[in-house]
Amino acid sequence: MTFAQVQGNSEIKRALAGMVDEDRVPHAILFHEEDGGGAFPLSLAFLQYLFCKERRDGDSCGRCPCCSKISKLIHPDVHLVFPTAAGMLSEQYLEPFRRLATEHPSFREADLMEALGIEGKNSIIAVSEARRLLEKLSLTALEGGWRAVLIYLPERLNVEAANRLLKMIEEPPAQTQFVLISHQLERVLPTVLSRCQRIRLRPEGAAGGVDFAEAHLLDELMDALLKKDLLSALDVSEQIAGSLTREQAKAFCIFAAERLRELFRCQQGVSAGAESSPEVRRWAAACPKTFPRQALAVLDRAQTLIGRNVNLKILFTDLADRMYLLL
Repeated sequence: MTFAQVQGNSEIKRALAGMVDEDRVPHAILFHEEDGGGAFPLSLAFLQYLFCKERRDGDSCGRCPCCSKISKLIHPDVHLVFPTAAGMLSEQYLEPFRRLATEHPSFREADLMEALGIEGKNSIIAVSEARRLLEKLSLTALEGGWRAVLIYLPERLNVEAANRLLKMIEEPPAQTQFVLISHQLERVLPTVLSRCQRIRLRPEGAAGGVDFAEAHLLDELMDALLKKDLLSALDVSEQIAGSLTREQAKAFCIFAAERLRELFRCQQGVSAGAESSPEVRRWAAACPKTFPRQALAVLDRAQTLIGRNVNLKILFTDLADRMYLLL
């Protein structure tokens, strides 16, 4: 995966290449994205550039042994960590993970759980995973150069696993790079966040290239919900279903999720009120603090169902009803 093959986030790609060229790469980078927003292929492109022996003009060559192995997810010094069923290690699921990530690099959480055969189950990154990773990093790099750890969804690290990795993330051995991909930054342990260079990826290439320009629909839906007016909320949901294409419906869910995360940060005092939009500040004053996280799960479910061709009218009626019950 070269930078040229990754859609969007052009400035971030140039910045990542510049870090490598100037030998000032942070030891741990955390990409914060919407689910399916393209951080995984960008992470691979970054690691490929870092490992490539023949990089030029701001991109990896895409042909050398390092590039070939990283693109196929088989480089022995690139360690992949992702949530699995309790008691299991990532390496036990590597084959289905590789198939999914090579065929659909911008996969979503639900796609991964389905590929691993653990949909509907509690998935975590357990302390046994952290122990195994530390054992691997205590050894010399097999190919004598860089080593990398790519952690998908650090918010699923249990507390003990995260604590075991803290020292390694903060002070890794020479030529050891950590890359983390998070969808819910508010659920990542602050001690992990504080040790990473955070880079926010905008979903400019996430929703099939479709820009969401109907922000008023979310405003109208939230206003109806906060007034506890279910009939009006259902009317808005019907308007959403009738006026948007399937790709635009995905974009609506991505946009709404971002606003809900902004709402969560506003309620928690993580960001100054001036950084939030007037609508979000108004919602923050009226919503219970449990609402943002629970509503995010509703939106994630809706986005998954859109991808499975569920009827949009039924889907958004259900979405409005579920969000109404959360308030």
